[in-house]
Amino acid sequence: MYKYLFSLILVAVMASAAAAQDCLDISGEWLCGGTTPVRLPGTTDDARLGEPNRLGPAMAKPQLTHLTRRHCFMGEARYLRRVDIPKAMAGRPLRVTFERVLWHSRLFVDGRDMGQSQESLVSPHVYTIPRGLAEGAHEIELRVDNSKQYDISYNEMCHAYTDETQIKWNGVLGRMEITALADVEIASLDVYPDVAGRRISVAARLSKHGGGRAKGVLTLGVRQLSTGCRLPVKSLRVALPDSATDVTAWYDMGDDVRLWSEFDPTLYELTAEYDGGGIHAGRNVTFGMREIGSEGGRLLVNGRRTFLRGTLECCVFPLTGTPPTTEDGWLKVFATARDWGLNHLRFHSYCPPEAAFRVADRMGFYLQVELPCWSLNIGRDKAVELFLRREFDNIVANYGNHPSLCLVSCGNELQSDFTVLNSMVRDMKQKDPRHLYSTTTYTFERGHGGHPEPEDQFFVTQRTDSGWVRGQGVFDAERPSFEKDYAASVGTPSVPLISHEIGQYAVYPNVREIEKYTGVLDPLNFKAVRDDLRDKGLLKLADDFFDASGRFAAILYKEEVERALKTPGFSGFQLLGLQDFPGQSTALVGLVDAFWDNKGFMSPADFRCFCAPVVPLARYGKAVYTTDETFDAAVEVANYGREAIAGGRLVWTLADDLGRTVGSGATDCGTIAQGGLTALGRVKVDLGGVAGPCRLTLRVALDGTPWRNSWHIWVYPPTAGLDCGDVVLTADCDEAARALAKGRKVLFSPAEKHLKGLEGKFVPVFWSPVHFPKQAGTMGVLCNPSHPALASFPTESHSDWQWWGLMKNSKVLVTDSLRNVVPIVSVIDNFANNRRLAAAIEARCGGGRLLFTSMNLIEKMNSCPEARQMAVSLLRYMNSDDFAPAAEMTVGELRSFISATDNSIKTGAESIY
Repeated sequence: MYKYLFSLILVAVMASAAAAQDCLDISGEWLCGGTTPVRLPGTTDDARLGEPNRLGPAMAKPQLTHLTRRHCFMGEARYLRRVDIPKAMAGRPLRVTFERVLWHSRLFVDGRDMGQSQESLVSPHVYTIPRGLAEGAHEIELRVDNSKQYDISYNEMCHAYTDETQIKWNGVLGRMEITALADVEIASLDVYPDVAGRRISVAARLSKHGGGRAKGVLTLGVRQLSTGCRLPVKSLRVALPDSATDVTAWYDMGDDVRLWSEFDPTLYELTAEYDGGGIHAGRNVTFGMREIGSEGGRLLVNGRRTFLRGTLECCVFPLTGTPPTTEDGWLKVFATARDWGLNHLRFHSYCPPEAAFRVADRMGFYLQVELPCWSLNIGRDKAVELFLRREFDNIVANYGNHPSLCLVSCGNELQSDFTVLNSMVRDMKQKDPRHLYSTTTYTFERGHGGHPEPEDQFFVTQRTDSGWVRGQGVFDAERPSFEKDYAASVGTPSVPLISHEIGQYAVYPNVREIEKYTGVLDPLNFKAVRDDLRDKGLLKLADDFFDASGRFAAILYKEEVERALKTPGFSGFQLLGLQDFPGQSTALVGLVDAFWDNKGFMSPADFRCFCAPVVPLARYGKAVYTTDETFDAAVEVANYGREAIAGGRLVWTLADDLGRTVGSGATDCGTIAQGGLTALGRVKVDLGGVAGPCRLTLRVALDGTPWRNSWHIWVYPPTAGLDCGDVVLTADCDEAARALAKGRKVLFSPAEKHLKGLEGKFVPVFWSPVHFPKQAGTMGVLCNPSHPALASFPTESHSDWQWWGLMKNSKVLVTDSLRNVVPIVSVIDNFANNRRLAAAIEARCGGGRLLFTSMNLIEKMNSCPEARQMAVSLLRYMNSDDFAPAAEMTVGELRSFISATDNSIKTGAESIY
């Protein structure tokens, strides 16, 4: 064995030395159009070529549509440079590689068209010069056309070719090289792991670039990359009678082989060396011992049930507008995702460069890539279908060995002919069984989308035929309940089900982010919002809008993730998103910004409490309680970790914000099985001893482990009646006016149907108010928790679950005309409008003092404890010396908010469309 091992090492060293002489780096300075120097790799945007932007910030399209290219070049660009072919490469077949090009390219050498064109959006553009070039200087010309070649996109939004996230750049990214080819080449080398058999199937293709029959020995060797440990070599005698020969062999990895997963991303390197007749050729590939599959509709990795905790990667790189081709460029993406507890990234309608896979391999990430397609016309253009089929072949040929490549979809939200999509997936499965495949990542096509297609091996959806599987359709429509999951909608899945693009809770733009945009893209959308706030006298509130809306979004994301984990039939979720999406009309839905920097609403450690391999969960009926009730929660653990947890101990406390404990306990857990949910018992606490009103926090932990979680509830006294004191409480505007005329204090809370204003919503803007302008378009409350009016209504500065009953079935007042009135409870407007919105205001009015709330308190008091408690808090304030409003409004202004007819507004989750 040692003789062969030494031979293999020697051949590898010789091959490496030869490769250094046989490869010419052609990156550097080129001439664009024959005259203008440019650096490649790079883009015309980097070089400031093309049409300069002449737009300024404005609250309009296209400024609010996406970040704006400072320079825009569209069409064909000609890149030229001189290369010197050394003697060692002269006269030999050559391969010219450009790692990533958008979209169509042609190669010319010394003015002669090589007769080849390339059009891949997912893999390198590769050219061959079969007869080689003579020693000395030659002119290389690459013509790149970045105009649309195929109709792959709905409204130009496919992330492989768009100005929404990456840009429609022109140029070259990544490796640029000319390689001299040996007479025999190992053209491809693929590894197919057999985890159960502890072996791999190796498929190699040997190609000849010279004439005559070739015979030789193909030697295979494997080493573990982390330790350098080498496995025994295997030698095969091969003959090449034709231009190419396929060779297959089994290679035994041994009983102590380590399997690749998120918990142990062990990588191996397979080396194949051909030696025959004085000809040497070699090829190395990295792989992991990983098999992905399913059983009973549950996702399995190496036979272990796995839950995908994912987010979308939409090619958002705002300094360059292009995806990185270096590992350094991807490290922050994956390191941040891992820090926030994720194990999965979905590449929306595009496939990243090689470097992304290498980083994901090392970090143990499960990736979903997609063909470059977001089309509503699948099957209507045969040329598009053939292009997509070629792109699949390019993906598996270039990235198929990477263990991180787990899932492949034909594209995003595809529509039209599913016969074609099923045919494509059927062919994909036959060509490469190492991955799981799906016809589409959700679809709005009638008759589809609610169930898997016949050929699907995994199923991504926002709703099944039985109902929603994401919070968009639930959180605003149903009173908060934390014992629910999506089991009724999921049923018994036939393939792994992953929830589609959960979240999409818009966060107000951070105008301080503008200074970070120092690259090729100008944030005219952020600047327009900043200028609009300044013009309306609201710029001083920009930071508060950003912070309050973001903290509210984080609360909703927590419930999104936990509800998914509570659902037994789920195999994962895909957030949209952890990161901001600055395109599609400025969809700032992330907890980290477009640069993958934390926005500050929540720490990654806090996020990992509910987004991790092991998560304690609590099921309880509601957010708001009274002191004559018992808090009752069922505690369970979702364990998708490495193994079962034996001998665990659950500890819990229920305490107020001052640290006073209301209840506590501990219980032995027994064995917490791997791969699902385990019930750990119940938490029951009589709330009679609580000094309400207050907020309580339930904290649970698995003792001696990092796994812990927490939840808030609000507890109020069960007030039998309201003490109005000397305040007139009324829902009638005439009665309010008469009382004010007498100098009285009035708490005016009319019925929602009698008010003019915006519909009261609990959830914030979905995705973007510009992209979906039909929605109510508010972004949660903003208040001062220390305001004396809220002294008996515990709250933070932003919306939380105790605000649901107050905001639903209410109106939001548009108070632009009341510039001097400072709200007690503001409502954050969306950035497309930036109106002054309020749910409670105070003023001197008509000779008296007025507190006007649009939260419909009087109608809700008997059924909504939080409405009663808000009324109690406001009345106590109004009966105190603190109630001394300085601003003034007239009775006429008050009446302007009243509708003489029923002005009810009711929209649902799908009203946005």
